[in-house]
Parts: sequence; structure tokens; C-alpha cells
Amino acid sequence: MLSTYLNTNLSTYYGNATSQSICKHHRVKKSPSTVIEQAQGAPIAILNHNKPEAYLVPAATFAALMERIDDIELAEIIQQRKSSPEVEVTLDDL
Repeated sequence: MLSTYLNTNLSTYYGNATSQSICKHHRVKKSPSTVIEQAQGAPIAILNHNKPEAYLVPAATFAALMERIDDIELAEIIQQRKSSPEVEVTLDDL
């Protein structure tokens, strides 16, 4: 469920960018800040020998993704607990 959500809704976090950027390994090594700036918030696939080696995601995008993942996980816990039997508790029990 989470991977489906992320695959279909990540564009919300990319600002003006509409697709992922692709960059050669040596270019990121040479000037990482330039590569990040040019991607305008989109994730960057870093290639080594023309194969994806890693993905670079700007800090703000990563923070937003982690926040959203936390929200989704909490929502799943709430849904699971809705079907659990209720337990009466008094303040003295706490």
C-alpha cells in the first residue's frame, strides 16, 4: 500500500519538477550542489556505468516524505485498532 501511494503521489513533493533527473556519477562528485539545484526538488538517479546506483533527494523533499510515511503508518494503526474490542479504563487505572 505504501509503495503504491509513494509511486503515485510523490510529485506533490517535487515542486515545479515533473520528472526524475538522471545524472552521471562523476557529475555529482564534481558539483553536487549544482546537480541538486538543477533538479528543482525532484529526485536524481545517479548512474554508474549507465545503471542506477543511488537516488539523491533534497533534504526538504526527504523530510516531507518521512512525515507523510509516518502519517500513513499511523493511519494504518488506527484502522487496525478500530476493530479491536473496547477496554474500559478509569483514571485511577492509569
